[in-house]
Amino acid sequence: MSLSKNKGFLNIVFVGMFFLFGISEGFSQREYDPEMKPPIKDRLYYGGNFAAQFGTITFIDVSPLVGIMLTEKFSGGVGMTYQYFNNKRFPGGDSNLYGGRTFLRYNVFPNIFAHTEYEALNFDLYNNRTEVFERQWVPSLFVGAGYFAPFGNRGGANFTFLYNLLYDNQRSPYNEPYVIRVGFVL
Repeated sequence: MSLSKNKGFLNIVFVGMFFLFGISEGFSQREYDPEMKPPIKDRLYYGGNFAAQFGTITFIDVSPLVGIMLTEKFSGGVGMTYQYFNNKRFPGGDSNLYGGRTFLRYNVFPNIFAHTEYEALNFDLYNNRTEVFERQWVPSLFVGAGYFAPFGNRGGANFTFLYNLLYDNQRSPYNEPYVIRVGFVL
């Protein structure tokens, strides 16, 4: 499958991401004051990760998330992931990975949080018995911690260090059980 066949889908993803981030500044909030009893829309926060590399190897990652402050220190949320990979050195060297995740965070200190996450990703895996690629769902269970670097009244950057308790070096899309993520929250 070529990039031109994915243009329609990628355009929808990019427009959706820009729409999500465009409206999130007005509706998201990272802080939660239980005495003020804010409505749900004021306790929501939006963010995620975006990466792109173009050339002989093309890689695109779009991973938005939405979370809600449940208490002053505890939040949870959901997210999705879409990744496109194409290695032009090999015919048919492209693939699509997609899936979702749910997470919980506890703010241990104002800018330090504990994080746990369940993720399921669907992608092509090589089956040694049949010697063909087959799409499979692969689960991950991450535990770890992160640092939130605020900027402005509502935004910030997350630096998250995770360990995959279900890591399987034969099936995981990750090269190792340790995963480092850098993302933004609006």
